[in-house]
Amino acid sequence: MAVGLFSLLVSMGAAAQSITSPNGLLKLTFSLTANGEPVYELTYKDKVAVKPSRLGLELKKDAGLMNGFTLLDSKTSAFDETWKPVWGEEKEIRNHYNELAVTLNQEAQKRHMVLRFRLFNEGLGFRYEFPAQQNLNYFVIKEEHTQFAMTGDHTAFWIPGDYDTQEYDYTESKLTEIRGLMQKAITDNASQAQFSLTGVQTALMMKSADGLYINLHEAALIDYSCMNLNLDDKNLIFESWLTPDAKGDKGYMQTPCQSPWRTVMVSDDARDILASRITLNLNEPCKLEDTSWIKPVKYIGVWWEMITGKSSWAYTDELPSVKLGETDYTKTKPNGRHAANNTNVKRYIDFAAEHGFSQVLVEGWNQGWEDWFGHSKDYVFDFVTPYPDFDVKMLQSYAKSKGVRLMMHHETSSSVRNYERHMDKAYQFMVDNGYNAVKSGYVGDIIPRGEHHYGQWINNHYLYAIKKAADYKIVVNAHEAVRPTGICRTYPNLIGNESARGTEYEAFGGNKPFHTTLLPFTRLIGGPMDYTPGIFDTKLSFLGEGEHSFVHTTLAKQLALYVTMYSPLQMAADLPESYERHLDAFQFIKDVAIDWDESKYLEAEPGDYLTIARKAKDSSSWFVGGITDENPRTAVVNLNFLEPGKQYVATLYADGKDAHYIDNPASYQIKKGLVTSKTRISVKEAASGGFALSLVEATAADKKAVKKWK
Repeated sequence: MAVGLFSLLVSMGAAAQSITSPNGLLKLTFSLTANGEPVYELTYKDKVAVKPSRLGLELKKDAGLMNGFTLLDSKTSAFDETWKPVWGEEKEIRNHYNELAVTLNQEAQKRHMVLRFRLFNEGLGFRYEFPAQQNLNYFVIKEEHTQFAMTGDHTAFWIPGDYDTQEYDYTESKLTEIRGLMQKAITDNASQAQFSLTGVQTALMMKSADGLYINLHEAALIDYSCMNLNLDDKNLIFESWLTPDAKGDKGYMQTPCQSPWRTVMVSDDARDILASRITLNLNEPCKLEDTSWIKPVKYIGVWWEMITGKSSWAYTDELPSVKLGETDYTKTKPNGRHAANNTNVKRYIDFAAEHGFSQVLVEGWNQGWEDWFGHSKDYVFDFVTPYPDFDVKMLQSYAKSKGVRLMMHHETSSSVRNYERHMDKAYQFMVDNGYNAVKSGYVGDIIPRGEHHYGQWINNHYLYAIKKAADYKIVVNAHEAVRPTGICRTYPNLIGNESARGTEYEAFGGNKPFHTTLLPFTRLIGGPMDYTPGIFDTKLSFLGEGEHSFVHTTLAKQLALYVTMYSPLQMAADLPESYERHLDAFQFIKDVAIDWDESKYLEAEPGDYLTIARKAKDSSSWFVGGITDENPRTAVVNLNFLEPGKQYVATLYADGKDAHYIDNPASYQIKKGLVTSKTRISVKEAASGGFALSLVEATAADKKAVKKWK
């Protein structure tokens, strides 16, 4: 439909309803077309951000919830509260919005639907609500047709739309260029399913030619399918595209129920997107009565040596297949490369204890890794039976004596039925053996076969696992699961997710230098990511000569990621010996906080650079991280966020003068000096480089021993 005719239909419909954001900069307008189609429009500072866009759902074997509506009721309200997260980027979060709730009557079908809009200072959240009613009880969604009509050919930072993975490198292009670049943007993964040459995933970050930053995402993805976006690249209209089940259906609903929130963040300052807490605010408050057992975690792990190929998850190379309960590993020959052995794990425990890390992740400890992947195997792991060279009781006792805990690993191999079959027993095994944190994985195609990683059924499983873990006081770090949508507010034992292309890909082929300048604008909009930073040996020299990948950053940039990539779950991912060669730089990883009172976004341009400062929880110390893409730049850090009248010891970890992520990534320099809130620091960042800065309130001794910053 031509834009002019569409506007005419809007004007002929019901009288428009509108609300503005608390600060008056955003305006949401809702109306009905002459055909009774719901339509919304969003403006920012009187500039159109989202043109008139249709709303509605197509139902299976039903007339659908697309048109034929009249306005039955309209209510506006305001809300303003401050709440405290269990962990987070700040100790308090303000939830402040104006709301418009419109009740629409579909006279022909004798049923009604509510559209609820919440307008915050930095964006919009809206959802469909289906009250209990006689003529709308059980229904099947064929497709949700939520539109986001763009005003121009914006620059977008996107990954291919997919039902199974977000583990793609980002592509920067105009909206009209997505179709031509799609095939190049698709790279191999253990499980993937694209649906369109113009389909992309949320959170989608864009920038208009006139300087508006626009972010599209969703919040509170519960009992519903994950939303992709399909672009009509002729009219520049995105439309929601839900993940189907094995039958091709998009959702099974029973009233009363609702969709997740659809979110549109808008600002002319990129820093506002990073500072927004819309996604969290649109989720329900914490449902756990006791959260005292949920603690942020800084950990190391028996992991990177397997990711890079130095070691093996499997115990033996002699078994072409394994049947748990029938295979006798004591009669096989160890391959000599199995990393999860007693001696090696004790080495990691010793390193963690020496340097103040609270946990050690161990992957490959349990029987079944010889044939775990690629066979669509149902009964693949039981999550409680160790290999002969992994003594659970001894290692747990050893770790406890050192003040360290082991972190559990549950790789489900995407056999979800098998995981649920064993879940209670596996969690009880953790409790019995002193584990309180689990990293779960969903590599490969989902079983039941035909289901996808992001469909309604599997999304319900992920939440089931989180709730079940809470019963056992266990925190969850889910890898390969659906990308987060703020559910960690409601269930804060969901302490981390992967759900994007992480550091592991640096061993498989590399991440683009601008990758981590984008993730805070995209993947992290929904919640923290277990990115597993801290790789010091970026050339992977322990693999010797030959063809292998390298980490596409400098060493200093790896330090900065502990600040710019927010997570209450932070891993020092490299091998202990790599850190032992650079103990002066490793000090920052030991010092940096993982829970925060306050966060300041100092510089930001998606795809180019970030500089973020954070104040440690219940402390006067601040930490700053700055990163750049493949282009060197100079970051300027104004320390006016420090408490006036006080002096701080600043320790700067920066790229060396000759640093370069390809030619000389390990070149760094460390500088120390006294600073105040009036100090400005300029730092040169190398290509794909960065810097880390710690700011600790000076003691009397520091004031005598440390020179003023120059």
